[in-house]
Amino acid sequence: MSTRRVVVTGTGAVSSLGLTGDEFWDGLLEGRCGVKKIQAFEPTGFPCELAGEVADYKIRNHVPKTHRKATKLMSRDIELSVIAAGDAVKNSGLVTKATDPENATITATRTAISFGAGLISCEIEEIAASVEKAVTDGEFDIRKWGMNGLQSLTPLWLLKYLPNMLPCHIGIIHDIQGPSNTITCGEVASHIAIAEAVEMITRDDADVAFAGGGEAKVNPVVMMRQCLHHRAVTGSNDSPEQACRPFDTNASGSVFGEAAGMLILEELEFAKSRNATIAAEIVGTASSNSLNTDYAHLEPDGKGLQIAIRKALNEANVRPDQIDLIVPAGTGIVADDKAEGAALKAVFDSALESISVWPIKSMVSHTGAAAGAIDLIAAVRAIEHQKIGPAANFTSPAAGCELNIATEAANKEINYALCCGYSFGGQTAAIVIKKYEENA
Repeated sequence: MSTRRVVVTGTGAVSSLGLTGDEFWDGLLEGRCGVKKIQAFEPTGFPCELAGEVADYKIRNHVPKTHRKATKLMSRDIELSVIAAGDAVKNSGLVTKATDPENATITATRTAISFGAGLISCEIEEIAASVEKAVTDGEFDIRKWGMNGLQSLTPLWLLKYLPNMLPCHIGIIHDIQGPSNTITCGEVASHIAIAEAVEMITRDDADVAFAGGGEAKVNPVVMMRQCLHHRAVTGSNDSPEQACRPFDTNASGSVFGEAAGMLILEELEFAKSRNATIAAEIVGTASSNSLNTDYAHLEPDGKGLQIAIRKALNEANVRPDQIDLIVPAGTGIVADDKAEGAALKAVFDSALESISVWPIKSMVSHTGAAAGAIDLIAAVRAIEHQKIGPAANFTSPAAGCELNIATEAANKEINYALCCGYSFGGQTAAIVIKKYEENA
């Protein structure tokens, strides 16, 4: 078994709470909600007109001058991910090709990247003309689109929408020449990507790894899909800040949005050699699957999630009663919240009464492939600062969701934290992190 320990030395986040990890953290502590009426397109007529959108930015201001031409080939998912990566590098104190090419503190071939990506949606304005050429008598013809419609698109069009282009741009900007992987497992993509990054370091394929995920879901096609699947909250368009209510008795659905999160992971001795500030240590990761025939939801007892959590705890060599904080999936979707509550009760039993549970999607929305990274950054910051923020919109627990959810910010001793999640395709995942101790 490898003795190489993996620590977190930097975190970067782009979310509806701000363009940096510091703004994200401050917003969480304040209980501030980033959910508002959609601005990216006119949502009138949608059952849910709400989203967690990132504030305006200019991507050219977040990349080196040498990479600015490449921004023409960046989808919004890529842009958000690039910004989060830059923020994480700054937070970690690392020097890369992007910040000072002559004095980089990483070895390019010993630096890896593992990143979660979602379904990257094409901008309707960009593809509309090609689709129009493929319609006959009101019916879309894929063959006609291939023969005629594609002629309306730039030859490099597809490069904006390939999931591996998120880590590709980050890798070029920061000169990452080690292992690279893209995980497309829906809403647990970044959980699994971070787990893979840990493995890259423990198996001695890298000393440093960029790990996280990004997704921009504020697109009319994507948002309507969530509505049609009855995942999105309805009836709250006039009260966006109270719309998403994980584990609450008044929960009625989720709110979707956009974000990107990046963690800088380092092998412990490498981090110590450059006197890096260590925020936390990753000690256990696992994934599993739900076996529900209705694969878009967890089983009622959350069995697949139970398995992932137990495996992560086992790898970390941690008892359930040693966990101090859980950052759950907590989507606000009633059946899934109840199933997640059942899974947590099955694993933690009576210890669950004293473990703080901090659902943050009520403030940042459900950000798809970014969600796991965003959750983990919240947990890392909580360990780093020994405090947690309030759970917005929680007043009383829904049946089966009797969890220890705080409604006010509080100082708290946190030695171990768990992040867990599930996808709408049946995947589950869990990660255990701990407060760093040199002689642990």
